[in-house]
Amino acid sequence: MTKKITASPLLWPALALVALLVVNVILTPSFLNIRVQDGHLFGSLIDILRNGAPTMLVALGMTLVIASRGIDLSVGAVVAVSGALACAHIAGSDQPGSTGTVLSAMGIALGVAVALGLWNGALVSVFGVQPIIATLVLMTAGRGIALFITDGQIVTTESAPFKVLGAGFAFGLPVAILVSLAVFALVGLLTRRTALGMLLESVGINPEASRLAGVRHRSIVFAVYVFSALCAGIAGLMIASNISAADANNAGLWIEMDAILAVVIGGTSLLGGRFSLTGTILGALIIQTLTTTVYTAGITPETTLVFKALVVIAVCLLQAPKFRALLRRRRRTARTTPAAPVSVRPAEPVVTR
Repeated sequence: MTKKITASPLLWPALALVALLVVNVILTPSFLNIRVQDGHLFGSLIDILRNGAPTMLVALGMTLVIASRGIDLSVGAVVAVSGALACAHIAGSDQPGSTGTVLSAMGIALGVAVALGLWNGALVSVFGVQPIIATLVLMTAGRGIALFITDGQIVTTESAPFKVLGAGFAFGLPVAILVSLAVFALVGLLTRRTALGMLLESVGINPEASRLAGVRHRSIVFAVYVFSALCAGIAGLMIASNISAADANNAGLWIEMDAILAVVIGGTSLLGGRFSLTGTILGALIIQTLTTTVYTAGITPETTLVFKALVVIAVCLLQAPKFRALLRRRRRTARTTPAAPVSVRPAEPVVTR
């Protein structure tokens, strides 16, 4: 049982998350306190879950893309476009507080997000463009599209129904985290209770062999890019809803990097193939908890990226089989190395007269 636990790829991410929580408790003894106010749960842990929900969503989509041996650098731009479309539609409506207006704004935003995912999927699966190049194009152009929608301004909106997604509560918990967990459960059922997960892994391990085996690898690659864009679109709505505004310059900025880091920390290989959705969730929580720790410690926010890099390097090294084997070999060598022999000078013969 002990060997099974230590061999699990989730061990080190879980320990890293626990270590960050311990550091926060040392810095702020009341860090783990959760209070109930107006039937809702509040506290630092709840804030981590709510603020980390967009990253979780984007990372879930990124997990499936990376499992197919791809990458999606455009998710941050899709986040910005989605939030910009929703806020612009609501702000330009005669009834910004209407539920119908909010639903139509969300529908438009998610529809455009899916269209952007179709664009990425077509470039990669149909035309054979390298994923990093195909998504880099949209990463650059998408941010410009979001700025064009908002005319380079921060579009604010005061709509109570719209604010529910990012800042509302249901069953005592933030709606954002409930949505993220629902998507996680749905993806988990589809990939672990059906053949879809196995087909996706086969495409990531060897696309040509999967094609010869009759797997419709292009359709699977196409679908994962659409799903990734859809997750990014929902995350964009969450971020815009939380602040009741669309900031095309900063919304979703570097979220693609956080998502990739979360996927890598969770144990999914960048070479494609096997993936871990639970590990991705742990990785996203580590990223958000680390950000909270930096703020709690009074460290300037500009250095957050440095701390993220250090934590990611440490966790990835501990996950690497070669690095762990090297550590075990050194410990074993230290235990079995015999002590240096002690030379004993022979006694001089006694001369009797």
